[in-house]
Amino acid sequence: MVRGGPKLDHGRRQELGQSFQDGGRHYQQVRPGYPMESARWMVPEHVRDVLDVGAGTGKFTALLLDMGLNVTAVDPSADMLAQLKAHCPAATAVTGTAEATGLPAAGFDVVTVAQAWHWCDPLAASTELARVLRPHGTLGLVWNQLDTSVPWVHRLSRIMHAGDVYRPGHKPVVGPEFHRLEGHVSHWQDRVTTTDLMELTKSRSYYLRAGEATRAKVLANLDWYLHEHLGYTADQELELPYLTLAWRAVKA
Repeated sequence: MVRGGPKLDHGRRQELGQSFQDGGRHYQQVRPGYPMESARWMVPEHVRDVLDVGAGTGKFTALLLDMGLNVTAVDPSADMLAQLKAHCPAATAVTGTAEATGLPAAGFDVVTVAQAWHWCDPLAASTELARVLRPHGTLGLVWNQLDTSVPWVHRLSRIMHAGDVYRPGHKPVVGPEFHRLEGHVSHWQDRVTTTDLMELTKSRSYYLRAGEATRAKVLANLDWYLHEHLGYTADQELELPYLTLAWRAVKA
């Protein structure tokens, strides 16, 4: 098994994760959504109740609601959940974590975790999420990442410090409570402006935890790359290639 992406010990994971406690409105405005293909692949037919863990502002929650599902959304950040409630009022919003949802046992057919599993303790989270799943329930994990197989995007990701880029062959760690882990990749493009990319960079954990000098350097490098090296004009629109990496596993 080949692993890539962020390698974080528990303390560093908590430190970086704290950077998302505030700034929910900015996150909602600048972060991309997800292709419906990824949600339909992870969620089996004929299920009713889905738990979206680490739901943030509701980017993935919205897809689940569009599928006609009953959705409970869990996140540790009250600021993020305030945005989720505004954009996804049909979802039930609950404060909690993947390791401690505070929800009753065997209440859900599917648990999804979008862009958040790397902030969790995967073994403790697996135990808790297996507890709240019904027998033979599904755990679905999903990440958006820049498509770094495209050369200009690869360099962009390095300038942005987009650390959550996984190498081919990567599989997420899940606990022994789950088996039959399988993956799926969706290719798509997000239409953004160069200003959007500057703001997207400001929503990354690296930028949020950096000092003022480092932040200024990152933005200056990005401005040079987009507007001088690549030759885009200010606020020009471009198609930004993404991969959405999804995995699903079944409760053993």
